Amino acid sequence: MTSRNSSAGETGASSKATIALCLAIALLEGLDLQSAGVAGPRMAKEFHLAVAQMGWAFSAGAIGLLPGAALGGRLADRFGRKRVLMWSVALFGLFSLATTMVWNFESLLVARLLTGLGLGAAMPNLIALCSEAAGPQQRSTAVGAMYCGMPFGAAIAAVIGMLGTGDASWRHVFYVGGLGPIVMVPLLGVFLRESQQFVATQASKAKEGAPSVAQALWREGRARTTIALWISYLGTLIVLYFLMNWLPSMVLARGLTRVQSNLVLMLFNIGGGIGAVAIATIMDRFGRRGTVIGMYIGIVAALTVLAGAGGAGSTAVGGLLCGFFIVGGQSVLYALAGHAYPTEVRGTGVGAAVAVGRLGSILGPLVAGQLFALGQSPSMLVGSSIPLVVIAAFAALSVVGAFKQRSALGAQGA
Repeated sequence: MTSRNSSAGETGASSKATIALCLAIALLEGLDLQSAGVAGPRMAKEFHLAVAQMGWAFSAGAIGLLPGAALGGRLADRFGRKRVLMWSVALFGLFSLATTMVWNFESLLVARLLTGLGLGAAMPNLIALCSEAAGPQQRSTAVGAMYCGMPFGAAIAAVIGMLGTGDASWRHVFYVGGLGPIVMVPLLGVFLRESQQFVATQASKAKEGAPSVAQALWREGRARTTIALWISYLGTLIVLYFLMNWLPSMVLARGLTRVQSNLVLMLFNIGGGIGAVAIATIMDRFGRRGTVIGMYIGIVAALTVLAGAGGAGSTAVGGLLCGFFIVGGQSVLYALAGHAYPTEVRGTGVGAAVAVGRLGSILGPLVAGQLFALGQSPSMLVGSSIPLVVIAAFAALSVVGAFKQRSALGAQGA
């Protein structure tokens, strides 16, 4: 009953409105995720935080992302994408504002943890809504168009960091990151339409019962895809969040100025926004396998450029290329997850993949902080990321291979 519904997306104004609203939420989410990296050096000065403590401060929000993504995805399949998204947006808006009122290291950790819970719950719903708003041939482009808001929001956070010159002005980025989501909640209530594919599955669920988590992830030939998605998300997100949180500090460690570090961060995120749309569009037009291979070759090349950079110009180019390929590559992985699971379990499947990937967003900043505390150079840290990228590439290619195998079996059955 659901296969026909899951093969066709919404059309016209409703589809465009869904993608536009999801883009706006992704932009605010990107701003908030980057805010800790932008505010980090000044927070460290105000609260007298050691480098290792800053690693924990960066990772606290990421720790909240993990249960948030798993719970948000599962609830989306039970109560609807729209309703869960609205609660998620309200949660991360309120606790982003709460970050401006922290008074010590412990209160900072609590505020960032709860902010991360809301941020994590939002992403599976954004992916599901955009995947179901577009037809199969435009699904990657729709998810990429949404996800480009993440790096552009992070670029806005970098601009706010550049404009705030005082030591206490680090709070400005959290004011913007908190008020924006709170304003968006009533707009979502009025203008966002619930996924029609999700609505269509409800009658089937009422008769047959909702699929369990084990059914969603492991049965009907999805075990291989699920494991490979988890590995690809984990490896890629370790590198992405390491750069998102530590890139400003790495640039400063090379002797560049604070303005230059924020400029490199801004270019990283602008490159990511362009890459999110460009690479996803290429995948829709030219196929998955070649796009995934080219994408990961680009990631390795970009990391090599950044590791070998010395002056401001070469560091800026390395940051731009890393953003284009790493952030753009993550949008492709999100699109692959949207393809991998049928409508009735899409939230659960995508949420689980995002949750496992969030382990990378915890490990990346935390391990990098410990290595920095031991005196390791930025170039060594960037170079050591390359083996993880290679592992993630093989896992992503395995996902693509599973799609091909499933299509071949479907053709034989027909």
